[in-house]
Amino acid sequence: MAGSLFGKHFTIQTFGESHGEGIGVVVDGVPAGLPLCEEDIQIYLDRRKPGNSRYATKRAESDAVEILSGIFEGKTTGTPIALLVRNTSQRSGDYSEIASYYRPGHADFTFDAKFGFRDYRGGGRSSGRETIGRVAGGAIALKILKELGIEVCAYTKSIGNVSIDYKKFDRSLITAVPTAMPDAEANEKAAAFLEQCMSETDSAGGVIECVVNHIPAGVGEPVFDKLDARLAHAIMSIGAVKAFEIGDGTEVSSRLGSGNNDAFTMDNGRVAKKTNHAGGILGGISDGDTIVLRAYVKPTPSIYKTQETVNKSGEEISINIKGRHDPIIVPRAVVVVEAMTALTILDLMMDNMNSRMDHLKKIYLD
Repeated sequence: MAGSLFGKHFTIQTFGESHGEGIGVVVDGVPAGLPLCEEDIQIYLDRRKPGNSRYATKRAESDAVEILSGIFEGKTTGTPIALLVRNTSQRSGDYSEIASYYRPGHADFTFDAKFGFRDYRGGGRSSGRETIGRVAGGAIALKILKELGIEVCAYTKSIGNVSIDYKKFDRSLITAVPTAMPDAEANEKAAAFLEQCMSETDSAGGVIECVVNHIPAGVGEPVFDKLDARLAHAIMSIGAVKAFEIGDGTEVSSRLGSGNNDAFTMDNGRVAKKTNHAGGILGGISDGDTIVLRAYVKPTPSIYKTQETVNKSGEEISINIKGRHDPIIVPRAVVVVEAMTALTILDLMMDNMNSRMDHLKKIYLD
C-alpha cells in the first residue's frame, strides 16, 4: 500500500490499523536540539482522542503516546522519531457483520475494488484513528513553528447551519467546549442541533477554519508545489474532508477583479495589504499576511438509521450499523487540520532554505 508518506524534508510516515495493536508514525527531518517530551505530543492527541464529549464516540482509549527513538536527554538527536499509540479498547465483534456488505459512505467497496481484501474491523487504514499519526507528527511541527514565532490555530466555523459570529470570537473556548467553536452562543445552538440529530439517529457535518499568523512572505513554490496546492493536498487527504478553500474561497467567482484584488500599502516600512481576500497566498507563495483556509467535513457515515446497500454476493439489502460512532466528526478533526497545516508549512519553509544564495550563506558562513 503506497501513500502513507507525507512531506519532502520534514516527513511523516504513518502506520497501523483501527483494530490492530496500535497506531504510529515515524517523523524524519526533525532538527537536532529541539526540546521534546511525550507531553508536548500528548496535549494534541488529547484533543483528538475519543470519549471526550457527548458528541464523540464512546470508544475508551487513552491514546497515550510513547516515544521510541530520536530523543536523548530530552532533546531531538536529528534521527527519525518513532511514536506509538497502542489500541486498548478494540471491540472488533461490533464489526463482524459488515464483513459481508458495504457500508454507505465508507471505503469498504473501494478498498475491495483496489486490494481485493479489506480489514473490516473499524475500517482499518481508512478509519479516523489513522489520524493519530498525523497529529503526533504535527505536534512536533507545531512546536518548531512556535519556536520560529509562527502560530497555527484551527477551530470549528460551523456545524450544520449554525455558524460562529467573529465579533464574539473567544479563542479560549476552542479547547473548552465540545463543539470546538470559539463562540459561546454558537456552541449552545450547535449543541441543540446535534441533540436533535442524535435523537433522530442521524449525524452532521461542518466547516473547520484554520489561520496561520506571522508566517513570512516567500514560502511556497510557484508551480506544482504552490503553498495553497500543498495545503489542499494535506487537508483533502483527511478522510472526511470533501472540499477546501483558501481566503474567500468560492465567493471570489462571483466578484469583479476591482473588488477582489488586495491593494498593497506600506506599513511601518514593510509591504502589506489593505485586505486579505487571497488568504495570505499569492502565486502559490505566502505574502506575509494571515493564511486562512477552510475544510468542509461530511457527516459521519456510520449512522443508526436503516440504510440500503449491497452485499458481496451482489444482493441489495437493508442494514442497521452497530458499534460506537461519532454523531459528528468535526470537533475531533479540528486538531487534525491544525497538524496537517503545520506539517505542510514547515516542510515548505525547509524547502525555502536553498532558494537564495543569501540563505545558504547565513547557514554556512555566518
